[in-house]
Amino acid sequence: TISVIDLTRQLGAAIQQDERYLAFAKAKEANEKDEALNALMGEIQMIQMNYQMEASKETPDSAKMQEFEAEFNAKYEAFMANENMQKYDEARAAVDSMMNYIMQILGLCVNGADPATCEPEQHDHSCDGSCSSCSGCH
Repeated sequence: TISVIDLTRQLGAAIQQDERYLAFAKAKEANEKDEALNALMGEIQMIQMNYQMEASKETPDSAKMQEFEAEFNAKYEAFMANENMQKYDEARAAVDSMMNYIMQILGLCVNGADPATCEPEQHDHSCDGSCSSCSGCH
């Protein structure tokens, strides 16, 4: 008999052949090669570090803090507007959606549902991939 772990590894291999995963891997590679995007990420990290250093002072300079926030927002907006980042975000959301669907099926099966016919509930919202704006996955 084949073990649950072996089946999981087979599922992992199948996931890595799925068009959504392949698009995600391609988008991830494009991001890694995008020098402008990586430079923006470095600048964002530097702003965050400077902000944290200022915030940790006994008496932080509120003007500097606001300046860091404005600078961060501008850099972050440029980062998210980058075409490669947008493709990455879309591909990541597709993989997240696929994984959520798989996890829902597994959850139903663990609760005794028929693996051949169980179907997760459909929701009227679309997942943008950001858990911060979500009431939770069901």
